[in-house]
Amino acid sequence: MVSRRGWSLFALMSVLWGIPYLMIKVAGEGVSVPVLVFARTALGALVLVPIAARSGGLEPVRRHWRPLLAFTAVEILGPWALLSDAEHRLTSSMTGLLIAAVPIIGVVLARLTGDAERLGPVRWAGLLVGLAGVGVLAGPHLGGGSAWAVGEVMLVALGYAVAPMVATRRLQDLPSLHMAAGALTIAAVVYAGPAVATWPDAAPSGRVLASLGGLGLVCTALAFIVFFELIREAGTSRAMVFTYVNPAVAVVAGVLLLDEPLSGTIIASFVLILGGSVLATVRRAPAAGPVVAAPAVEVPVSEESR
Repeated sequence: MVSRRGWSLFALMSVLWGIPYLMIKVAGEGVSVPVLVFARTALGALVLVPIAARSGGLEPVRRHWRPLLAFTAVEILGPWALLSDAEHRLTSSMTGLLIAAVPIIGVVLARLTGDAERLGPVRWAGLLVGLAGVGVLAGPHLGGGSAWAVGEVMLVALGYAVAPMVATRRLQDLPSLHMAAGALTIAAVVYAGPAVATWPDAAPSGRVLASLGGLGLVCTALAFIVFFELIREAGTSRAMVFTYVNPAVAVVAGVLLLDEPLSGTIIASFVLILGGSVLATVRRAPAAGPVVAAPAVEVPVSEESR
């Protein structure tokens, strides 16, 4: 049974990784994509690296730098830039809903790369329902100038689905905190040069600066800390359920704070994508048998670090 503290952490986590889409939309009004990504990753790294250093040192990061670089590329370097660029043409609520297709893409990729688990009728139905939701949401935009932006967001969703596979297969020995700190540091270093080259001539507005600070300190650094606490409190499976709540937060935030439209298409796609994601990721209960204690596994960082 989840404790009161666990529910509080769950609610906080749902908000912390549900509002980045809104903040990206606002921050993109005043700074370039490289500046936005650099600010978010640098601020996050400034908070998490000292914590990781006190929690066993940074040697584990150095030992795993090659797979960590691959993880960073598909989790942050590409996705956060594509996401920031796409939101110049898409609403934050639509972007959040398209990203909700990540679990569906993850199931397909796992199947294509050797996942031996059979997909039953319920999971196949979930895949089809979720893909139908993506089609309902993206279809009206494929014939106009937003088609490129939709493609960018789907590439982001692909990267977010691949990243946990890299973490699970190549970074199991790297603690999650160190993985997050290392990935953010790598990304900040990579984007430092482009950020300097595209630095704004005039100081951005207070609204833009607040969004940049919120992205780095709240939606990245604090979010990771809360995420790890939630896993300790509620366990991995229960903790990850918040990923189904994030899109709802993104839609509500966009509608209430940015006056984005809440159309029938948004509502229908929300129901289809989220319902499909839940069905597609349902796992059958194991057959009854002798109980064997399972070893503890370090949980890889996922994007939902987004």
